[in-house]
Amino acid sequence: MNPAPAPLCGPPGAGAMASHGGSSPEPRLAGVGSFNAASVYARVESYEAGQKKCISDVRRTFCLFVTFDLLFVTMLWIIELNVNGGIQQQLEREVLHYDYRASFFDIFLLAVFRFAALILAYAVCKLRHWWAIAITTAVCCAFLIIKVILSKLLTQGAFGYLLPIISFVLAWIETWLLDFKVLPQENEDEYRHLSIAEQAARAPLLYPGPVSDGQFYSPPESVADSDEELDDKHDPEKGLIQRVT
Repeated sequence: MNPAPAPLCGPPGAGAMASHGGSSPEPRLAGVGSFNAASVYARVESYEAGQKKCISDVRRTFCLFVTFDLLFVTMLWIIELNVNGGIQQQLEREVLHYDYRASFFDIFLLAVFRFAALILAYAVCKLRHWWAIAITTAVCCAFLIIKVILSKLLTQGAFGYLLPIISFVLAWIETWLLDFKVLPQENEDEYRHLSIAEQAARAPLLYPGPVSDGQFYSPPESVADSDEELDDKHDPEKGLIQRVT
């Protein structure tokens, strides 16, 4: 008979450590997962804190441009009053004795109408649709086109050209800003917020907490190769006789 090899022995859990390569990567992965989850929650909280502002940055820029529209048209109208004979006399002529064909006062009122309607809709009510600016732009364009056709502004010097053109261009710039900058940017921010919130909701499932060493504990290995079993392996006839008996 061949000499029986020495029984395998080792500290408890040696096989488990060998199967895991000596060091387990799960705690490190768990740490990475908790870090990712914390970063996701931080992004959600930062976005919600930004949403607590009165208006978004891009909408505030739009409101500033609407204010600039009113102030710019007002300044041009005041300059026109000074050029044509003094503010007091021209105010009496254009406001008290208003004439649709020769007065610039209605162009100033048109700028006031745009300012009031757009600030009320997009700053106070925080409207997220284009219908308000569509109405203001349509009204302004129709009024200015009719005024240029029927009035005598073109015979009153440079301001007869400048004020209607400036008012027309500013109305369309405001429309472009809202339709191509404000609304798409806010929709994109909202979509990003929903994606981050969904990722944060899935974070506890995707990234479990730290893994304890007890989860990888294996019981001590039994002595699988005893002397009798080794003898049976090397002597098949003896093993067969023992199984029969």
